[in-house]
Amino acid sequence: MKKDRVAAFTDAVLAIIMTILVLELEKPTTINLLSFWKLRHSFFSYTLSFFWLGSMWVNIHNEWQGIEKINSKALWVTLVLLFFCSLIPYATDLVSRDFHNKVAQGFYGLFVLGVTFSNIWLSHVIESSNDSVQLSVEVMKKRRTLLWIDIVVKLIGLTISLTIYPPTMMFSVIIAAVFLMTGIKVLNLDWKEN
Repeated sequence: MKKDRVAAFTDAVLAIIMTILVLELEKPTTINLLSFWKLRHSFFSYTLSFFWLGSMWVNIHNEWQGIEKINSKALWVTLVLLFFCSLIPYATDLVSRDFHNKVAQGFYGLFVLGVTFSNIWLSHVIESSNDSVQLSVEVMKKRRTLLWIDIVVKLIGLTISLTIYPPTMMFSVIIAAVFLMTGIKVLNLDWKEN
């Protein structure tokens, strides 16, 4: 199967999910700086989720740029990935409502980890059906190594979030994202446009 239909579907679903994020933002009771300041956790949660989903989309785009085909297993794994992504607006809303609640932060963390594990799984599945494209396979392997480190950072954040300081989950997502972006640049894993 050609990758274009799957890529277009993934793009559309992620665009809808990212739009839902903004629709979930709480409105201030009155329009003044104090009211907006009271919603700072909501805006922080929204911004983090939006750019985290956006960076995931960029990485999927870059990874898929070098592949030739998608098999039916990749379709199902893509659906699992999109399932976890679709729950991010819900989890973000819970965190926005009670930023210092460890259950809300833990719930958010589980879905963030679900997305990351699904990304790794999808990368394996795509690699197995595109092993003839050596450059693409090498890039996928290096990105997966970075994603495993990403998971370790998020698991540490989830553990601290559930035991000591609940907002650590959100901060671990930022730390993992910075690490991932830095690792991609250092390892020169960005695809070059022809």
